[in-house]
Amino acid sequence: MTTQVKAGLEDVVAGTSEICFVDGEKGRLVYRGYDINELVGKASFEEVVYLLWHGKLPNRTELDQLEAELQKYRDIPADVLELVRTLAQHPAGATGMEVLRTAVSYLGAVDADKSMDRETHLKQAAKLIALSASITAAFGRFKKGLEYVPPRSDLNHAANFLYMLNGQEPDQLAVEAFDVALILHADHELNASTFAGRVTVATLSDLYSGVTSAIGALKGPLHGGANEDVMRMLMEIGSVENTAKEVQARLDSGEKIPGFGHRVYRNYDPRGLVLKRYAKELTAKAGNTKWFEMTEITEDVVLKHFERKGKELKYNVDLYSGCLYDAMGIPVELFTPIFVMSRMSGWTAHFLEQYANNRIIRPRAEYTGPVDLEFVPVDQRQ
Repeated sequence: MTTQVKAGLEDVVAGTSEICFVDGEKGRLVYRGYDINELVGKASFEEVVYLLWHGKLPNRTELDQLEAELQKYRDIPADVLELVRTLAQHPAGATGMEVLRTAVSYLGAVDADKSMDRETHLKQAAKLIALSASITAAFGRFKKGLEYVPPRSDLNHAANFLYMLNGQEPDQLAVEAFDVALILHADHELNASTFAGRVTVATLSDLYSGVTSAIGALKGPLHGGANEDVMRMLMEIGSVENTAKEVQARLDSGEKIPGFGHRVYRNYDPRGLVLKRYAKELTAKAGNTKWFEMTEITEDVVLKHFERKGKELKYNVDLYSGCLYDAMGIPVELFTPIFVMSRMSGWTAHFLEQYANNRIIRPRAEYTGPVDLEFVPVDQRQ
């Protein structure tokens, strides 16, 4: 049988799903039938979590129950908090992604309920969404030498994270923008981390193992972390005045500028368009537009550079999220852990879907090595 091998499984359909549709040609992102632009500014992140898990938007009672469930798990257990503190202060310099990967695995080890039914998985999923946010905030504070700020039950998920991170009541626009960012990053079909996690749970391993696998995949710089790279690049450039010249010099030297292009989107990334609007508004309100201005100049230089070459390159979700997060007081090292906080909703939705109609994921590889070699005793080998 003749097979066509595609490096990186590019455009290979590996399964079916009702959760998310990415229309790369038209630049659309759809969650359970809802275009992302139909949800942003109307639904909360908690509503989107329910939508991804259950296939419909919640009514008031269902939303109240989910919010209460998330609030119940917000406070970090003492042993987990000590683990986070130890890793954050470790001389090896553990990153936020390493801390989250380790903490999730630990949470799985100490969870006494090993049941594999849907209700148990939903409870564990709620726990992971709540605690991934709290752990990320705690890690950010410990890295600065600050103490843990306990959660509040009167704040929504986005507001509570900003409160736990910064230790003060968050600005309402910042809460709205962060809630939108969580929604936009919630799911993205069979990306590398989601696929890695589905492979894991398809063996009927537990939910925590699936999430640990997914975090490990997202940790790689070719998947998560591009918004960190954007912000670090801007910090290296240092000023609005130097941006155009420096970005052009990097392009001329063949350097890839982070925040542009996407494996699936052939058109614009709809998430990036939304985040640019919020970044412009929030940085202006915060009174510090430097990083936004530098990002906008970067966008202009890169697009014109590729236009001159007869190519079209659009920016993606990562380009403007850096200056947006900075305006909320979020340090660069937390950008990718925040991706985990959001994508936890999509990962767990995919794992629930995999468990419900499971078949172990076991693809084949086209063998390109030798065959029919003859064994040579060790003393006769060259």
